[in-house]
Amino acid sequence: MMKSVTIFLRKWLIVFLATLTLSACGETATELQLAQQAMAIESHEECHLCGMIINGFPGPKGQLYERGNKDNLKFCSTRDMFAYLLDPEHRHAIQTIYVHDMAVTPWDHSDEQTYIDARKAWYVVGHSRKAAMGPTLASFSDNQVAIVFAEQYGGKIYGFEDINQQLLLNMK
Repeated sequence: MMKSVTIFLRKWLIVFLATLTLSACGETATELQLAQQAMAIESHEECHLCGMIINGFPGPKGQLYERGNKDNLKFCSTRDMFAYLLDPEHRHAIQTIYVHDMAVTPWDHSDEQTYIDARKAWYVVGHSRKAAMGPTLASFSDNQVAIVFAEQYGGKIYGFEDINQQLLLNMK
């Protein structure tokens, strides 16, 4: 009797764990975003890439979540964030990515409430505004606002998929 109960419990545990594993693999992007929110940047927090204090600098910031890491990684600029996520060592593990919407965020004071999905944002590269470590990618939720920004400060507009390591290396 005891042996049959043990076998039953083992089989039940295997089925239960398999169900959990399969359901976790099936999370949609929206479900991940609900679980992986952009968080307020505290005054003491450092950029995950360069180690600089994040809040001490102007311009858009970025945050992302990697598979297997429950904590989000925060960056002092969108340039540092893209440098990290485009690295082949990390690219495959990136799940959720956020950037500031600079249409509603003052350039000199980032507001944690204005993060947007980085994959849906528009980026102005080559503009005259400076950020944490010099040039950065100005991020916008609205392409028309990105166009106005580019007309005022210069630069070219890119979608998320158009940004690559060579573009980052050539930023001035």
